[in-house]
Amino acid sequence: MGSERTSAATADVAVEASETREDWKNTILAGLANYIDAGSIVAGSAALALWASAYGLSTTFIGLLGAFSANAISAGVGALIGGRLCDRFGRKRIYQYDMLFYAFGMLWLVFATAPWMIVVGFVLVGLAVGADIPASWSLIAEQAPKGKRGKHSGVAQVLWYLGPVVVMVMFFVLAPLGLLGARIVFAHLAILALVLTLLRSRMKESERWTQAQEEAKRAKLAGEASATVSPWRELMQPKNLKAMAFLIGMYGMWNLWAGTNGFFFPYILSTVGNQTQAVSVAVQALNFGLGIVSIIFIFMKFADRVNQRLLFAISALMQVVAMALLAIFPLTLPVALLHVVLGGIAVGFGAQSFFQLWSSELFPTRIRSTAQGVTFAVVRFGLGIWSFFVPMLTATGFHTLAWILTGFLMVSGLIGTIWAPRNEGKSLEEIEAERDGATRTA
Repeated sequence: MGSERTSAATADVAVEASETREDWKNTILAGLANYIDAGSIVAGSAALALWASAYGLSTTFIGLLGAFSANAISAGVGALIGGRLCDRFGRKRIYQYDMLFYAFGMLWLVFATAPWMIVVGFVLVGLAVGADIPASWSLIAEQAPKGKRGKHSGVAQVLWYLGPVVVMVMFFVLAPLGLLGARIVFAHLAILALVLTLLRSRMKESERWTQAQEEAKRAKLAGEASATVSPWRELMQPKNLKAMAFLIGMYGMWNLWAGTNGFFFPYILSTVGNQTQAVSVAVQALNFGLGIVSIIFIFMKFADRVNQRLLFAISALMQVVAMALLAIFPLTLPVALLHVVLGGIAVGFGAQSFFQLWSSELFPTRIRSTAQGVTFAVVRFGLGIWSFFVPMLTATGFHTLAWILTGFLMVSGLIGTIWAPRNEGKSLEEIEAERDGATRTA
């Protein structure tokens, strides 16, 4: 891979230039995958009650929907397949046509008239969302100006938080329409995917990926040994396995909390003073809104400039405290609000944002999306399996579940704080050179 780093010098110079309007446009177009991902999850969750009432869905059927939705297993499968295709055929080809597949899947939910159609829609949407994540995240990292990767990655995370806010507000406004309101929300996501397909068609392919492909062809013609190593074999090298293990441990444990949070958060809002639907939507919007503010003013501002390990540790500690409040104290309105404020701010510059950043930095261009797809898939598979047990755990009592989730956050925080990389301000080539040097020394 040394030849890849040498050949990527041109690309590195190209992205060291000052940020331009084109840079931001490309980041937003790529990052809209996060808006669609989160929007799909929240929209599907909000529509479950309506579908259950209209079609008499059993709790087992609803549990299966959750496990195979865009929030879990189908997204993991999509990431696994899409990540490899992205490294083989290019970021642009995957993230452009993937949106057509997403729109097709979403239309099944728009026009669903039977439970089996809901299943088909959930699975197709999940596959599309999963495939788009490694493509868009790789593109953002590879096209971001040097020393600005955290800033550009943060844009995608802002869009991830914006998706749920828009969807929740739409469901609240359209609530009187019942199932028709849900269809309108799904339709808006399908239309956005079609528009995004058109806009993404004008984007350029990643220069780093293009040069890596050209160098691989030259190496093959020259008979170099590196050219015969398959991508999967390279992925299994110790340095890459360690990177994947770190990311899966840090983000996977956090994601068990995040995935379950959507399950018990409405319980908090309904239990504390019997809150109305309006108050419930307002508090959830506040939670996501604080996350957006935190990403913009903390993560995007400091991730490229300060000690990333310290920044992550502060976020992890705040999240542990926020969750422990619910485990220790009676569920009162002040406790719930303190939980929302502390947790909402902490999440913005925590595991989710750093997972996107680090999963783009810790692997070479040739296998970047493949590695992201594998790690993302393992995390979503884990969440899908965990989802089967959440209903049983909630039966043991809310505070018991709160302690379990606090434990997840503690483990994630420890893994991230101990083994987090220090990549702030470095180019992708500098990071790879350091990792190769460390491997040879070891």
